[in-house]
Amino acid sequence: MAIERTFSIIKPDGVEKGVIGRVIARFESVGLKPVAIKLKRLSQAEAEGFYAVHKARPFFADLVKFMTSGPVVLMVLEGEGAIAKNREVMGATDPKKAAPGTLRADFATDIEKNTVHGSDAPETAKGEISYFFPEIDVHAYEWVGKR
Repeated sequence: MAIERTFSIIKPDGVEKGVIGRVIARFESVGLKPVAIKLKRLSQAEAEGFYAVHKARPFFADLVKFMTSGPVVLMVLEGEGAIAKNREVMGATDPKKAAPGTLRADFATDIEKNTVHGSDAPETAKGEISYFFPEIDVHAYEWVGKR
């Protein structure tokens, strides 16, 4: 399986619940290494731009309001099959349908406050990473000091 990068967000509800470390630890436990992390409060324009794909959907305004309601943790994760692994660790979007032991089953409140976001495809990951980390090369690199 190829080394790849994906994008992840710990949403305002996850930050508010104090589970940042636990979420990152779950990613690391399956071989996903954070290669970039930012704690940031999204502006309305940033949230609207990031979620522009959902602009015509009825939940768009609520999503933007939620994502600007508090700080978020933005991350680039790297590892073998990172996109699929991240999605597996997160669980289904609706925490009621998420498998036991997934982030959303363990930490999410509901389908709107579902604690984490993760890229769903290589093209999406590339765009999402460059949206918040324009300085990051999306392609994998060798870890400094790796043996």
